[in-house]
Amino acid sequence: MSIDFDDYAADYRLAVERSTSFSGKGLDFFTTVKVRLLLELISRHVGGPEGCVLLDVGCGTGVTDELILPHVGGLVGVDTSEEMVVRASVRNPAGRYQAYGGSLLPFDNGSFDVVFAICVLHHVPPEGWDGLIADMLRVTRDGGLACVLEHNPFNPLTRRAVGNCDFDRDAVLLSMRRTVAAFIRGGATIEARRYYLFTPFEGRPVASVERLLRRVPLGGQYVVAGSPGTSLGSKPNPQLEVKCGSCASGRGGDRRR
Repeated sequence: MSIDFDDYAADYRLAVERSTSFSGKGLDFFTTVKVRLLLELISRHVGGPEGCVLLDVGCGTGVTDELILPHVGGLVGVDTSEEMVVRASVRNPAGRYQAYGGSLLPFDNGSFDVVFAICVLHHVPPEGWDGLIADMLRVTRDGGLACVLEHNPFNPLTRRAVGNCDFDRDAVLLSMRRTVAAFIRGGATIEARRYYLFTPFEGRPVASVERLLRRVPLGGQYVVAGSPGTSLGSKPNPQLEVKCGSCASGRGGDRRR
């Protein structure tokens, strides 16, 4: 990763909204769509999210977590940017946050019910994609869910937004097919895959159309969700006794669109 996200912590929202201004939608719209989709996947494949402990890989400033926390049993976030982690901790005092080196996630096997990464992999060098997804699966408990939400490289408007974004200068977009392959190499069972963000509009009719088009590779983004192989995870800890080193309890741009 060649981008120093500490440089964008203060102006993250501005950078995102400048890159997507042509759509007429801001950061809150895109964040809400992804949180709604993530909670739907959790409810369908894991159970009620209120009983789940989540790990947000690449948490940024915690914009996404702010919407998730009221619905879940607990949330831990990690990021390679110390400044982002500080801001996430201030934004979400109910969460637990930690900066880490970006290699192995600093948690025991099977520590979480759900592990997710939103628009993170395109900042990881391609040779690291398989390793990151395998590590996400490792810290997901048996019966849990690991989710990757990413930009769709086949959507021209997505590519325009990425091209407009200062902190996406190093971005290498990966297809859904490539992401699915990484899950399978990591020993996962694919539980869900779909495209979304076909339009910048909202409402029940739009949601119905989005569901009908979910297999069409033209949505602005996609999600792949998988459950770990039985040898990867272990039973979850209901007390949220997650070993996370120096998790920030009193410290405070989520890099997602």
